[in-house]
Amino acid sequence: MPTKKNNRIIKALLRQPVDTTPVWMMRQAGRYLPEFRQLRAQVPDFMTFCKTPELACEATLQPLNRFDFDAAIIFSDILTVVDALGLNLEFVPAAGPVVHNPVRSFSALQTLSIERALEKLQYVDEAIRLTSRTLQHRVPLIGFAGSPWTVACYMIEGQNEHQFQITRTMLYREPALLHAVLKLLTELTIHYLNAQIAAGAEIIMLFDTWGGLLSSSTYPEFSLYYMKAIGEGIQRTHHAEKIPLIFFTKNAGLWLKSIANAGCDAVGIDWTVDIAKARRMIGATVALQGGLDPMALYGTPQSVRLAVKKILQDFGDSSGHVFNLGHGVDKETPIENVSAMVAAVREFGKKNESVLT
Repeated sequence: MPTKKNNRIIKALLRQPVDTTPVWMMRQAGRYLPEFRQLRAQVPDFMTFCKTPELACEATLQPLNRFDFDAAIIFSDILTVVDALGLNLEFVPAAGPVVHNPVRSFSALQTLSIERALEKLQYVDEAIRLTSRTLQHRVPLIGFAGSPWTVACYMIEGQNEHQFQITRTMLYREPALLHAVLKLLTELTIHYLNAQIAAGAEIIMLFDTWGGLLSSSTYPEFSLYYMKAIGEGIQRTHHAEKIPLIFFTKNAGLWLKSIANAGCDAVGIDWTVDIAKARRMIGATVALQGGLDPMALYGTPQSVRLAVKKILQDFGDSSGHVFNLGHGVDKETPIENVSAMVAAVREFGKKNESVLT
C-alpha cells in the first residue's frame, strides 16, 4: 500500500511515538459547517442523503478543506442498521429518529434478516471506497457503528426518549428478549464493520452513546459484553496494516478499566473524565481519545486555547492521546473556535519523545 501522507492518528491510537498530538472531532462532518447545510438542502431527506455515496463523500471531506484534522470520518449514522433491517426509520424534524415499528417481541425479532440488511448497507461501503480514493491517503478514514446497546435503545423504544424507559424495563422484565436483540445486532455489526474495513476504513470506532444509562451491574452484561464480542469478531488487520479500534461510552467514568480490558486499542472519554486520572488508570494499556467539553467551543478563541492547553498538559508529553471532544460538535458552534482548537493542539501538542514513556 502507498505510504500515507499523515499517519499520526493511527500511531497515536497504537501508542507509538508521534511528532504531535493528532486531532479530529466527533460529528466533524455536520451542521456546524455552512457548506454542509447548503449540501443537505439539496436532499432534505436524511436517509436519502446518507444513501447517496457522492454526497456522503463530499460531506466527509468538507471539514478537511477547512481544518487541519488528522482523520476523516465517513458521513453516515449509527441507525443505518435499523433502517437496513426494515424497521421503518424516519428522521423527523425537531423530534429526531423515529422507528415506526419497534421490536418488542420475539415474533417481531424473527422477521429480521441480517443477510438482507447487509445487502441494503452496501451504499456505506461504496461511500467509503469513493472517499478513500478521493483522499489518496491524505489522512486515515474512520469507519464506525453504534454499539448494540445504543442501537437497541432506538430499535426497541421507537424514538429518542433520552431515558429509554421501555428498553430499560425490558432489561429487567424480559432479559432474554433484550439479549436476543443485542446478539442479532452484534452479528450484523461485525459483518457491517468488516465490510467497511474491506472498503477502505483504516480505523474503527464503536459509539455507545447510551451506555451511561446502565447501572454498574448491567453495563458489563448488556453493553460492554457485546462491544467486546464485536472487537473479537472484526478484522484487526487489513493488507498487513493494523486497524485500530476505539470504544466510546458516554458517561463511562465508572467503567474505564473494564473498557480498557475489553480488547480495544483506545478508549474515548467524555468531558466528565479527568484525563490525567484516566491516563494513570489505564494509559499504560490503551490510548485515550477526548475529552474537551463541546460547550467549551462556545467560549472565545482565547478560552478555547486555554482549555486545549490544559487537557494536553494534563495528559503529558507522551503518545497515546488523540485530541477530540467529549461528544459531538454542536451545530451552532462558531467556526473560528474550531480553528482556535486545532491551532492550540498544534501549538501545545508537540512531542519531545523518541520512545514511549
